[in-house]
Amino acid sequence: MSDRLHGISAFVEAVEAGSFALAAERMRLTRSAVGKSIARLEQRLGVRLFQRTTRSQSLTEDGQAYYERCVRALAELDAGASALDSGKSEAIGRLRVSVPVLFGRHCVAPVLLALARRHPRLAIEISFSDRVEDLVEEKYDLAIRVGSLPDSSTLVARRLATQDMSICAAPSYLAAHGKPANVAEMSRHVGIAYGRAGRLEPWRVRDSTGQVHKPQVDIRLVFDDLQAIADAAVAGAGLAWLPCWLMSKHAAAGELVLVIDSESVLPTEIYVVWPQSRYLPTKTRVAIDALVAEIPPMMGHMQRPKTTANDKAASAPARQTARQKTPAIQP
Repeated sequence: MSDRLHGISAFVEAVEAGSFALAAERMRLTRSAVGKSIARLEQRLGVRLFQRTTRSQSLTEDGQAYYERCVRALAELDAGASALDSGKSEAIGRLRVSVPVLFGRHCVAPVLLALARRHPRLAIEISFSDRVEDLVEEKYDLAIRVGSLPDSSTLVARRLATQDMSICAAPSYLAAHGKPANVAEMSRHVGIAYGRAGRLEPWRVRDSTGQVHKPQVDIRLVFDDLQAIADAAVAGAGLAWLPCWLMSKHAAAGELVLVIDSESVLPTEIYVVWPQSRYLPTKTRVAIDALVAEIPPMMGHMQRPKTTANDKAASAPARQTARQKTPAIQP
């Protein structure tokens, strides 16, 4: 039986990766080892699975038919292993996780590091990228996504936390340009925005009546890295829209000042997502449980200091409405 299965994983990986070289990288093998494995499989079957040229490779008609059957067979084997694994309490095996760069580094990695210490037979591989990876194609067990999620029939999602946001600036910038008192006044200020693939993440601010506005800030700097935005704000480049867990350390050091607090700036949602499967492996389940338990306390919020009687007499009363947290979605 083992001889009959030999080479199938390499064959399927090569098809899905699009090249022997990438398949070898994913399987942690040499390209030569993958090529020889598939060659032996072709010899055993007596058919050519790939049509190879010097520049490309493509499946033959026999290769396509065999690939479709192999995928179904491997899915059944995975389901059988998951069914056996679902009753275990110890996490075993390799867990591949895709996370956004900065959030992953500051919030997710410490949780998974602690998880690895509690489960010595669990190996964790984390990929840090703000690109939205295809979990199924790239064979990730989990991913962390920030913001709204598109509908998907192949993924399951669970909300981890609400990421409070705030708008801030360096004391030097505010000394030179003044502090905007409301959303309308922000149009006279320079902003540092988060953007990716040509799309800017909008700033959304709720006024005292509950109406949501998108401030028309003069965006002169766009980065796809939150730490770069924070660094630019600290340098006095303009107003910045930042998650409170990142802004708070700069505020504590006196490098940034709160302009609009997290009670007014609309938050973003953070989700953990994983491929749809009939059975959830123990390694995946314990990772989800750890993230659900440990991520929310990290999501601090930023509020303006309470006003004194003299402050109230000199300015309009601050809005006191508090936003109610939404409970986590259960898978």
